Amino acid sequence: MKPAPFTYRRPTSLTEALDLLAQEPEAKVLAGGQSLVPLLSMRLSSVPVLIDINGLPDLARVTVDDSGVRFGALVRHSDLLAHEGAAAAQPLLAAALRHVAHPTIRNRGTTVGSIVHADASGEMPMILRLADGTLTVASSRGRREIAARDLFVGPLETSLAADEIAVEAFVPALPAGSGVAFDEVARRHGDYALCGVGAVVALDGAGSVEHVRAGYVSVSETPAVVDLTECFPDGEMTARTLAAAGEMAVGQLDPESDIHGTADYRAQLARALTARVLKAAQDDARARAAQKVSS
Repeated sequence: MKPAPFTYRRPTSLTEALDLLAQEPEAKVLAGGQSLVPLLSMRLSSVPVLIDINGLPDLARVTVDDSGVRFGALVRHSDLLAHEGAAAAQPLLAAALRHVAHPTIRNRGTTVGSIVHADASGEMPMILRLADGTLTVASSRGRREIAARDLFVGPLETSLAADEIAVEAFVPALPAGSGVAFDEVARRHGDYALCGVGAVVALDGAGSVEHVRAGYVSVSETPAVVDLTECFPDGEMTARTLAAAGEMAVGQLDPESDIHGTADYRAQLARALTARVLKAAQDDARARAAQKVSS
């Protein structure tokens, strides 16, 4: 099928893009288009005006400093995945980006676009929540930052106003003493995950577990993050405490059945992946600590 007719606009400045959106609140913004274009082509959605921001090179930058990683609205998944500085500052980004769709889609799709699409089956909305990141949005009224915990308000729904464009995302650097891991189960690598889990595990100076957070993909209506620290009261990761963490996580999720898997199957995947990913994140934290000592 072909999209319903629409007016195509390609602004040459962000100011022009914001003015166009202010004049036509029903317009949609095109960056990578890997979610929007199929929806339009299948006529599951239609727009009166499409504002293509691909002529705004200032939105295609990645910057890294001690605080973390900033990436603009036109940064493609593949470019962020290949950015060595970003991977060093916050390794969760690369760990999850490897699982985002297929190479062709990663070459065109944008990470900010994936975040704003707010699909709880997507990896990057969950990563922004898990890392306590922020999204910067702009309108003709000015700019504001939205914390990830306030961004996702419903299925495929964010707290952006109709006249706002997401211009940049920020993901804090990995804190010292911490490690990360990400894994997911999908019918084929690159398909939407049946369940995915990312984790950040912080160790104290003695190597005991100090803080544990896990984020979940495809088992809730909005990107879900669960604090699992209380499952490790003595600071040890054992089969018993990891199993307890899996049960606690499942108790706070709401998986649904579909043609690809039942709710019970997704819950079991969440239990198994929680244990696996938390242990891997602990191993990662220990490896980073050992590397720091030897350097």
